Amino acid sequence: MNASADTIAGLPRLLGYRMPAEWEPHAATWLTWPRRDGISFPGGFKAIPDIWARMVALLAPGEEVHINTYDAAQRRSIVALLKKHGLGKLLDRRIYLHPFPAYEPWCRDHGPIFVKGPKGLAVVDWIYNAWGGKYPPFELDDAVAGKVATHLGMPRFTPPLVLEGGSIDVDGAGNLLTTSACLLNPNRNPQLAQTQIEAALRDYLGVENILWLGDGIAGDDTDGHVDGIARFVAPGTVLAAVEDYPEDANYGVLQANLALLRKMRGAGGKKLKVRPLPMPGPVEWKGERMPASYANFYVGNEVVLLPVFDDPNDERAARILAECFPSRRIEPILARELINGLGAFHCVTQQQPAG
Repeated sequence: MNASADTIAGLPRLLGYRMPAEWEPHAATWLTWPRRDGISFPGGFKAIPDIWARMVALLAPGEEVHINTYDAAQRRSIVALLKKHGLGKLLDRRIYLHPFPAYEPWCRDHGPIFVKGPKGLAVVDWIYNAWGGKYPPFELDDAVAGKVATHLGMPRFTPPLVLEGGSIDVDGAGNLLTTSACLLNPNRNPQLAQTQIEAALRDYLGVENILWLGDGIAGDDTDGHVDGIARFVAPGTVLAAVEDYPEDANYGVLQANLALLRKMRGAGGKKLKVRPLPMPGPVEWKGERMPASYANFYVGNEVVLLPVFDDPNDERAARILAECFPSRRIEPILARELINGLGAFHCVTQQQPAG
């Protein structure tokens, strides 16, 4: 651990910081381990820890994996499970457990967002309110980013803005994708106008161009996170989720977002390159539509974790991701149990860029 982290004054942009793209080299991936007593997987928790262990096993060969844990009892169960999966030798070498408790496992949203500057990394610690106050309590989750910054000895910026990591996506070249349905929702920052939110994104993430999409997909309780809709896969290049069937609830929403993307220009005035990404067929749990989307993939150093759903489009989505990331191995992972918690692999991961 380095010296203690300090909350520092000044704007990251003016100090030379920017948020790297997800495909840029990582030092680590951060996860928050799910709790049996949490609310994310009611009646369906049994399969969930093995999914986290599978993620750890796939990511650890290419980067460190850091895991936020709730208490000592959970840490003992995690160690036992990781040993069962043949990962015992990597504990405290490539896999690290930390006593940073959170109620729910959605690390993309409550974890730190890392920015990179001339002197290394810093943490941007946004306010987290559980997607507009939907799921109290959340004070432990909101504290995770600060604990990570202190542990790593990194400077910390604390913007007075509610924001979740799944609501934004950057290409590392000045462009940021988001949705008006989420960032302009009055349950986040009702005191701020769109221009003020845009200014904060530029100031704290070092981006230039804010690209606004509209609504999110059916079943998404985050009010429309962009990581279920559209994702950068290279500077100025976007994969856009598209529904093939006009009768599906997502068809109109995704067509509208696709039309917006095709009109957009990125940093430097260049038109975005837009490539369609199929959607799986409807995934339901207890009669409710789940927000299943292939766009909720995670890009590690060596692998891309792709949620799949026993759907005919699984193979098509994997082929598209392989073409976008030819130097990485595409790992399709059945995510039907995971999506019952209303999120997938991007939602539960947070990348720490290399130095």
